[in-house]
Amino acid sequence: MKEDSPLQMPVQYLKGVGPRRAEVLAAAGVRTIEDLLYYVPRAYIERTTQRSLRSIAEPMLMPMLFARERESVSVLRREVSIIVTIERIVEKRFRSQRTLLEAIIRDDTGAYGALHFWNGHQYYRRALSVGKRYIVTGVPELDRLHRVTFTHPQVEPVEDDDDAALAQGILPLYRLSEQMRSRGITHSALRRLVRTALESVHSVIADPLPLSLRQERMLPPLQETLEHLHFPTSHQALERAQQRMKYQEIFLFELLLAIGRQRKRRSPAPVIAAASPRWEQLCRTLPFTLTSAQRRAIEAIAADLASGRPMHRLLQGDVGAGKTLVALAAMLATADAGYQSLLAVPTEVLAEQHWRTIRRLTSTLDLEVVKLVGSQSPAERRATAGAIATGQAQIVVGTHALFAESAAGDQQRYHRVGLVVIDEQHRFGVVQRARLEQLASTSHPERLQPHVLVMSATPIPRTLTMTLYGDLDVTTLDELPAGRQPVRTLVLGHDQLDRAYEIIRTEVRARRQAFIVYPLVEESERVQLKAASAEFERLAREQFPTERLALVHGQMSWNEKEHVMERFAAGDYDILVATTVIEVGIDVPNATVMLIEHAERFGLAQLHQLRGRVGRGTAPATCLLITEPALALMVQSPPRDDEPPAVVRLRTMAQTTNGFLIAEADMRLRGPGDMLGTRQAGMPEFRFVDLASDAEIIAQARQDAVRLLEGDPHLRRPEHARLRAHLLSYADANTHFSTA
Repeated sequence: MKEDSPLQMPVQYLKGVGPRRAEVLAAAGVRTIEDLLYYVPRAYIERTTQRSLRSIAEPMLMPMLFARERESVSVLRREVSIIVTIERIVEKRFRSQRTLLEAIIRDDTGAYGALHFWNGHQYYRRALSVGKRYIVTGVPELDRLHRVTFTHPQVEPVEDDDDAALAQGILPLYRLSEQMRSRGITHSALRRLVRTALESVHSVIADPLPLSLRQERMLPPLQETLEHLHFPTSHQALERAQQRMKYQEIFLFELLLAIGRQRKRRSPAPVIAAASPRWEQLCRTLPFTLTSAQRRAIEAIAADLASGRPMHRLLQGDVGAGKTLVALAAMLATADAGYQSLLAVPTEVLAEQHWRTIRRLTSTLDLEVVKLVGSQSPAERRATAGAIATGQAQIVVGTHALFAESAAGDQQRYHRVGLVVIDEQHRFGVVQRARLEQLASTSHPERLQPHVLVMSATPIPRTLTMTLYGDLDVTTLDELPAGRQPVRTLVLGHDQLDRAYEIIRTEVRARRQAFIVYPLVEESERVQLKAASAEFERLAREQFPTERLALVHGQMSWNEKEHVMERFAAGDYDILVATTVIEVGIDVPNATVMLIEHAERFGLAQLHQLRGRVGRGTAPATCLLITEPALALMVQSPPRDDEPPAVVRLRTMAQTTNGFLIAEADMRLRGPGDMLGTRQAGMPEFRFVDLASDAEIIAQARQDAVRLLEGDPHLRRPEHARLRAHLLSYADANTHFSTA
């Protein structure tokens, strides 16, 4: 967008703004007319489908039956907007010196509720008036009187403009900060500003989407879209505008990913022959047969390595699918071609696991495998660094130490790195991955780009694969090794612990092993949860006096943890009592049962990873999820749309062992940012697209972006001029957009 465009005019000069309002708008990201037009409503109240206090309360009442006395229950945990009238205002003081402002509210159905404002509520004492109508936005709860309550919600008075908009059918609601409200910027004030802005620039709004693409996907023009986002004339018009903005947002993002992918593939990379003598020798000694999925993955990676262009591939698979062996095939081919491989992992425990596994598998091969971690002594570090720098070490397994500078400011030197493998890659930031690739490239006199294989044991939903990893080729291991059986999962209440303990005794008597997992290390006065240390003593004394128990947790030193886990894997212990430190890096095929206490406190991905520690052999395995009796009862009842998230998680675990289905459910519950730490990994915050529910539109946009770029790699065609100009203003330093 040209700087002299009316869209780039500072919002300060718009009628009704001025310098002071411009300051608070700028704090909300609105600095120009274009910013204001894209400051779209966060929610809408529709006259025909407006929520009432009664409709909010009804689905929340059933869980109240299972709640402890005097506790409020928040079930929906979704923000709602509702129009209410204030009936009376009461100020309450407590012995604890806390004060509460309670506003009793009523809606048009005659139902009652309350607004609660704790300590420092003087503003609301002045701002709220009995008998007036307000728009209340917040997360509803039920108190012990079964009233719908909102604690510290956003409260805006209903103005004449609001009634007029609602009379037409839809009332848009914006994000309003305290500073905006203090300057008189209300919902209706923002609508007036947007109306003025639209009228002043309507004719100069340039649509970045080519006409042919809009026609093919039946998308409205951008001018019409912005109008209907702010001033929808019907639900259908609003939905059509939202779909257009979703498509535009993800299309531009996918196009930038495709451009970055195109740029990466122009660079030269080491040519690594598909035939690998070391891999063929290893295959002859394996005591098992590769799955079809593993063979397909190895073939795809081999083709990439031989292409002479940098591989950028994501290898994903469920727990125990055999990703490490696939990566090892690539690393052995790399070693055969005279190049070095780096395997980066997020923790020292996992580094140790990979290092030991690779050394064991390659013990008969002429191969040097070294480990580079932060806890190594200076002497160990110097010896390892020397072997790496000279090329004596062909495979380097390491943590962040791979790209971290030493205390003296020295950077680890590498020798002709051909392949970089990043395991549990979402645990590494974008800058860290780029730094490792840069170090690998500088290890070549000719600055060849390394091949990159990223792996994830956390199954990734398809929508995240198309966005977060849209610049990567994707290979999925969707088979488990032969003989593996699905793990049976039972959800039991704490009142059924005796049954759970008996299942463990049965397995131990059959010479199997068990895990018992707790969320805490030590007992806490603030959180009433069983702790590993205290429970270890109780279990050894009361429940399993004749069995051999061991304890492991995160507060132990690395050597202590490793020693206990090694002895457990060797069969020296029957039961390992642990915290989540065993989530990764533990492979004990003889372990057939896991008991997880307070399972409702864990996330889906963590429960799935923990469950993956059992069932790694050929014997049937069981996972016992222990929770509150009321929650266990709800899991066994027919599902409801308004269930607590903990019940959804537990039911999902009981119903499936498919990691991809679990990942989809996890994303619906938590959102993609929380699920994978995607902010760290480089995922933008989408304003319109919902990665949990917009799979179809994301797939369409990705397909269209790839096809458009194949036909016009540099966007030189006249019909793509606006798109190119928009991309140049939209792209930042991380998109690698090339104007060549």
